[in-house]
Amino acid sequence: MHKTLNEKKSISYNWFKNLQQQIISAFEAVEQDYVGQGDDLPIGKFVQTPWKRQQDGIKDAGGGTMALMSGRVFEKVGVHVSCVNGRFPEDFAKQIDGTENDPSFWAAGISLIAHMHNPNVPAVHMNTRFVVTSKSWFGGGGDLTPVLEARRNQNDADSIDFHAAMQAACKGHEIADYAKYKKWCDDYFYLPHRSEPRGIGGIFYDRLNSGDFDADFDFTQDVGKYFLNIYPKIVRRNMQTPWSDEQRQEQLVQRGRYVEFNLLYDRGTIFGLKTGGNIDSILSSMPPVVKWP
Repeated sequence: MHKTLNEKKSISYNWFKNLQQQIISAFEAVEQDYVGQGDDLPIGKFVQTPWKRQQDGIKDAGGGTMALMSGRVFEKVGVHVSCVNGRFPEDFAKQIDGTENDPSFWAAGISLIAHMHNPNVPAVHMNTRFVVTSKSWFGGGGDLTPVLEARRNQNDADSIDFHAAMQAACKGHEIADYAKYKKWCDDYFYLPHRSEPRGIGGIFYDRLNSGDFDADFDFTQDVGKYFLNIYPKIVRRNMQTPWSDEQRQEQLVQRGRYVEFNLLYDRGTIFGLKTGGNIDSILSSMPPVVKWP
């Protein structure tokens, strides 16, 4: 059945909200089950904070829900959803498809970044979104960032399983090219000023509009589903591994790379700041403690 644009917007945003709550439940369950170093800390629980976007001349410019948690396993994790609309600033509109004659936009999505207490547990990022200008498309992906040099390689069990999950998300979808999206992720999450990757990769895709909304949406849903299936497993198998002060220091230095990428290159951060998004939500991707040697 043919869907109107408003129907496409509605089902996309509802999915992002549903996925947010599924992830929140899974991460809170990890917190409840943890026993190990730091288990004297309070058990983490997400604080969900609604917010409204403001733009002059627009009565309702949308908003979202920021969900943050700090606990025994997750030192800081944000799982945010938003649904915003308005007009791009003139200079920024030139960088966005479909704004040649009209800077108006609508965008909804989910964005997640987790930083862990235990250096043996990799940091992770996942984002999926639906953007509408005079055109419309899906984008997103997920990537893993081990913070210990000894674990930051393609032969590590976490790397193997995370890549397998992202490949499985693409499998069965004719519109999803895993090899292309994997390379796109490697190229995107790269720090040129340091000549090094941010982590071990994953998948990244953007401007996905095959002409079949249902196919594109089904794939985007699978990215979220397979992420939800694999990452809690990776956390659980690593979270009770003891760590040393030396490993903690290595973790803090590696987090500096994360900060550098997000502030210098990340399109999502730039998009949020340029479109008047929630500053606390946008910058929640920053780790709580970081070190530059």
